[in-house]
Amino acid sequence: MAEECNDKKCYRHGNVRVRGERLSGKVVSTKGKNTAIIGRDITKKIAKYQRWAKERSRIAVHNPPCINAAVGDIVLIGETRKLSKTKAWTVMEVVQGTSK
Repeated sequence: MAEECNDKKCYRHGNVRVRGERLSGKVVSTKGKNTAIIGRDITKKIAKYQRWAKERSRIAVHNPPCINAAVGDIVLIGETRKLSKTKAWTVMEVVQGTSK
């Protein structure tokens, strides 16, 4: 996991800087090349009705080869510049990996 990578979009080994927000979530898909989909469950208060609503957020993030998060991992993601049409976040570290 600590090996060098040749990815120009890697925040450790490339020239992309992490700035802005940092979030955590669970990896739900890794089908795209160097891409992971992070799922987050959000609970929001609707003031008008005095109720709580559940929402689901899916964020496309860059998954560098040196980190290579797998489906089921809990990861920390950071906001970056726009890396592609859908990606403006990158995986910073795997907080809790899946045991295989």
